[in-house]
Amino acid sequence: MADVKLIDLKKSYGSVDIIKGVSLDIKHGEFVVFVGPSGCGKSTLLRMISGLEEISGGELHIDGKLVNEAQPREREIAMVFQSYAIFPHMTVRENIGFGLTIAGTPKAEKEQAVNEAARILQMEHLLDRKPGQLSGGQRQRVAIGRSIVRKPKVFLFDEPLSNLDAALRVDMRMEIGKLHKDLDATMIYVTHDQVEAMTLADKIVVLRAGEVMQVGSPLELYHNPANQFVAGFLGSPKMNFLEVDVKEAADGRVTVASPALEPVSIPHAVGRYAAGGRAILGVRPQFLHPGEFADRGHLHGRVSLVERLGTETVLNVDLTAGGRIVAALDGDHAFDLGHELLLGFEPERAHLFPPG
Repeated sequence: MADVKLIDLKKSYGSVDIIKGVSLDIKHGEFVVFVGPSGCGKSTLLRMISGLEEISGGELHIDGKLVNEAQPREREIAMVFQSYAIFPHMTVRENIGFGLTIAGTPKAEKEQAVNEAARILQMEHLLDRKPGQLSGGQRQRVAIGRSIVRKPKVFLFDEPLSNLDAALRVDMRMEIGKLHKDLDATMIYVTHDQVEAMTLADKIVVLRAGEVMQVGSPLELYHNPANQFVAGFLGSPKMNFLEVDVKEAADGRVTVASPALEPVSIPHAVGRYAAGGRAILGVRPQFLHPGEFADRGHLHGRVSLVERLGTETVLNVDLTAGGRIVAALDGDHAFDLGHELLLGFEPERAHLFPPG
């Protein structure tokens, strides 16, 4: 069983700490995505798992074995990079089988492995082409095929779709998801793209400055973020945040208000609050609706920008008391710039976070 276990894993360059004690359990067959902003340490953490970066502290176990000092080839992993790293003078067949050729694998066994990888990736008709005759997505499939023939215990992907255009990214996302299901393999995937993370992952690890902010399923992180950073990072358009005054805190609910917000009682509060204090209210754009509704929070403002996308209308609204929020409405709606608007939200779909 290809479990991967990180125990207080650390990486430092001199006095600079890059990975600050990451502990994580990845079960066999899970698709785990490391996500976070540029510089958060996600690619460094992946390279530590692969053996391309030395581990400064902690323990790394793959398939129950401590592999801190093991060479990359001894870890039974395969890594797919952002760059395709395929040989332009070789055919697809030769590129996919290159690692087996170097390892001295018998010809018949190598051919069987290459043909099986090509079948899984639906590339049988491309085996005799050179990379120059392939699209970007097909080249990335060649790189993935080279990993498949090695039959690794763990697949590692380092932003493999970053070089592709939007349409190809969608196609390759689907192919990688199908590959995971077909191979029943453990996969660890690094991306800065939250859509990739939300659509591919069984489990998302959100990183910030070398530390884990939250681990959970995509919907768990979306609906129950552990902190303001996770809430703001996942979701598009990003969550709205509004500084509010705490009026009352009792019975698991916190009543808040601001010059732009009528008093509303919020049930989902991260941290502790007391009357007279401050808090940050978070509401996703998709949960804001125009019009006045009973038992809802209400925000007053004027429309400053309208983006009509057909299936969705995105409004930028300048609040009458200062600040700006974004509302994402289902369907096509016509709003004039400067239109006065009252936006309501269900308290159960809002979140409170500590200030600062």
